[in-house]
Amino acid sequence: MNTASYEVIAASGALKAGAAFIGGLIIVAGLIWAVRMGIRVRVQESRPPTAEEQPTLPASGAIHELRERREPDEVPRAADESERLKPTQMHASGSKHADDQSRRRWGSGSGRDSGGSGSGTT
Repeated sequence: MNTASYEVIAASGALKAGAAFIGGLIIVAGLIWAVRMGIRVRVQESRPPTAEEQPTLPASGAIHELRERREPDEVPRAADESERLKPTQMHASGSKHADDQSRRRWGSGSGRDSGGSGSGTT
């Protein structure tokens, strides 16, 4: 190889290093711009609530969950088979409050174990 080829290789390496440096500067400038924009947006937002402004429990206390048994609510039948049911004739939910609110209990030996191959009784 001669001296001219070494000079060309050295010049292209310097160009690549300069391009990488300029690319890094562009990325840093973009990050600085994004942080400054975020700070500006944060300043314009409303302040967070103070401890006195936080929600509190009502005077009656905490709300407890309601446990009830539900049963399927059948779709009403049309008076005439050719008549279409309108949405106003349908019920709001697919289930309704059950008349019998006693909870079902597992009887002795009627329980099923997921993965057990025995009879269920011991």
